[in-house]
Amino acid sequence: MPEARYAVFGHPIAHSLSPRIHAAFARQAGIALQYTAIDAPPGQFPDILAAFATGGGRGGNVTMPLKEQAYALSATLTPRARAVGAVNTLTWRDGQWHGDNTDGAGLVRDLTGRHALDLRGRRALLVGAGGAARGVAAALLDAGVLELAVVNRTPARADALVDSLGQPGRAYSRYWDDLSNQGDFELIVNATSAARGTGAGAFTAPMTLVNSRTLAVDINYGEAAIPFLAWARAAGCLHVVDGLGMLVEQAAEAFELWHGVRPDTSPVYDELRAEQVRLVTAD
Repeated sequence: MPEARYAVFGHPIAHSLSPRIHAAFARQAGIALQYTAIDAPPGQFPDILAAFATGGGRGGNVTMPLKEQAYALSATLTPRARAVGAVNTLTWRDGQWHGDNTDGAGLVRDLTGRHALDLRGRRALLVGAGGAARGVAAALLDAGVLELAVVNRTPARADALVDSLGQPGRAYSRYWDDLSNQGDFELIVNATSAARGTGAGAFTAPMTLVNSRTLAVDINYGEAAIPFLAWARAAGCLHVVDGLGMLVEQAAEAFELWHGVRPDTSPVYDELRAEQVRLVTAD
């Protein structure tokens, strides 16, 4: 019997902190764990995932741009994965992959728990409509946002995401070129990945989107989050949050699913955050 293996799949994937996070969780729980990062170009992902299972793979996290592919490769889906049409957590059981999505739960737990922010009653703007955006859209609605506007460079994808949410009137799509006419928002979430792996290009959007209590969230972390967070600070957002906490919290959800143990996320988050601060200071 091959040794049980776990991994995170993405393209690119060298930046991923997931192996460190899961190693830390495993030390807490006293679990021997083999968890690696596997680069999987979209065209090769099905074959790479199949080889991983044959070699003892028992669970996988999935990041950009593979979440919708992971959905299609799953034999069964949890209700939350089915609702959003994207999978970020795979479990191998009975010779099949079973898909879940822990992104939304991770984001809400980070914002409402770690940052003590109330999402209820906020008018929200979601930038992006890919697998990452799908993972958080339904969770934001469940957390009580008043309404959710979705904007994407490809309007058809925004329309498809809104249709999948099944809440007409409360969730709706808007054109990117018409953002200046949409008023302001109390929550703006960037779920695009344009900056990852390409350097810190500028993020541009009308600053009229921001009001005196706007919370700006980028589900990316590190270098990939810099452009949006810089825009948010320049626009005067009251709170600015990157995706590091979401990353840790969604990983905890997956770890509990695989191992039946809920890890303590605080020390893991604090260590990673302190390291990021040191890197910024060193620069």
